[in-house]
Amino acid sequence: MLRRSAVVPALASLPLLLGAVACAPADEEPTTAADAGSDAGSDTGSEEPAAEVDPATCVTDDMLEEPGTLTVGTDSPAYEPWFADNDPTNGEGYESAVAYAVAERLGFSEDEVEWVRVPFNTSYAPGAKDFDFDINQISITPKRAEVVDFSQGYYQAAQAVVALEGTAGAEATSLEDLAGLRLGAQTGTTSLTAIRDIIDPEVEPAVFEDTNAAKQALANDQVDAVLADLPTAFYISAVEIPGSTIVGQFQPETGEQEEFGMLLEKGSELVTCVDAALTAMEADGELADIEQEWLSDVVGVPELQ
Repeated sequence: MLRRSAVVPALASLPLLLGAVACAPADEEPTTAADAGSDAGSDTGSEEPAAEVDPATCVTDDMLEEPGTLTVGTDSPAYEPWFADNDPTNGEGYESAVAYAVAERLGFSEDEVEWVRVPFNTSYAPGAKDFDFDINQISITPKRAEVVDFSQGYYQAAQAVVALEGTAGAEATSLEDLAGLRLGAQTGTTSLTAIRDIIDPEVEPAVFEDTNAAKQALANDQVDAVLADLPTAFYISAVEIPGSTIVGQFQPETGEQEEFGMLLEKGSELVTCVDAALTAMEADGELADIEQEWLSDVVGVPELQ
């Protein structure tokens, strides 16, 4: 695995990738799925405290989609800085590294991990899954947790606003300032929910099929600003859109920290095992080390009130 101490300096040497955010979805939030909410946190479905479980002996074949294999889902393309080179299998990027670290804690070698494509918006639709867990910047929300289960959070995320330098979007210093602008985000994301429920703009936000389309709209002056999670916003600003800037960041209206969780089929017994692995990674510092390696430092980004 290639090692990096900070993402932004290294990003400058990466090929320009089109994309970046938690999610490459279908046209709209599935009508059969629970709507995305803005409040983080939910009952993940675990019945036993993860700390009391040994992850190395927790998993049995009857918990798995395919015996002897840990099947992990994510969307395609798989974007920086969560993955590298659109290849989840290389162990590079924050979420790929976390997935393999969890797999190792659960007793799976790298060649026993199988990746499958799962479009973001279909991941949290109700029903049977063809993966053991999905890792794709999926925010834990109570509404989603009605029909799927989540692991405990593996990353705390803030919403961030990206605009072109010298434009009205870049001059915003508060959520109230944003309300008068043309805003956009990818469909089915908590970024779009945050626009509607927290900013409540005067103009209906633009809804894009994916973040590539949102970024193109920003470059074409079709929107004044786009919203994404903070690490994605760093990548957009540092690499993908020259002359863009991160205007600021903010948390959900409740003040609770938004968290990404691994998504599992409702009622999956594997939740307890995954939570045990994540708990162990938090306790010995591995999760923090992975975050330090692959994600940008967020210090200095203004808080929008």
